[in-house]
Amino acid sequence: MTGKGIRIEGLKKRYGSGDTAVDALTNVNMQVSPGEVVGLIGPSGSGKTTLLKCLGAVIEPTAGRMILGDEIIYEDGWKVNDLRALRRDRIGFIFQAPYLIPFLDVTDNVALLPMLAGKPNAEARSRAIELFKALDVEHRARAMPSQLSGGEQQRVAIARGLVNHPPVILADEPTAPLDSERALAVIRILNNMARKFETAIIVVTHDEKIIPTFKRIYNIRDGVTYEEAGEGRAFT
Repeated sequence: MTGKGIRIEGLKKRYGSGDTAVDALTNVNMQVSPGEVVGLIGPSGSGKTTLLKCLGAVIEPTAGRMILGDEIIYEDGWKVNDLRALRRDRIGFIFQAPYLIPFLDVTDNVALLPMLAGKPNAEARSRAIELFKALDVEHRARAMPSQLSGGEQQRVAIARGLVNHPPVILADEPTAPLDSERALAVIRILNNMARKFETAIIVVTHDEKIIPTFKRIYNIRDGVTYEEAGEGRAFT
């Protein structure tokens, strides 16, 4: 593995202080390379949600280090001045629900993010169309979200996560509401997109349908990560 992608070393998160303190994360170590999709699994209460919020710069860790690409973004404190810009430009998010804006068409839903980052309207829309082609939803570019199937909505959500070409994408239970065929289709797409755009993707999941597809898995238990070799089962 190279030093690019995302690397987490000795990450800790404590809520509260004194006798009421709770250690949600005690020793998290992870590394995900560009073009790689890894699974993050663990029982409820193990620290998955807290870790995802730390990785997404939504909450501040207590200690440790996070490196994005070649830049240290956290080391016992944030090393970037604008966390909102960090989340907008360098971290993509894919959620269990698509959360598309209902009064914007598909293209505007995806182009909005780069436009907020200062990209010209034409460039932002061009980026969106490029991704629609890769995700096989170009024919739905002018449709409203309500006109899409569930699978199409999830593909648009994936395009939105990729549109600013972030080095890392955090996918939170992206296949939970889907049947086996659609769930595997989403994971296939994520793997294809990771390779195409050299993106490091972390998939948080409980979904036993997709766990066998990961080549590497991080299992988090009691706030500690344990790396495991996955099956890397081929898609069928």
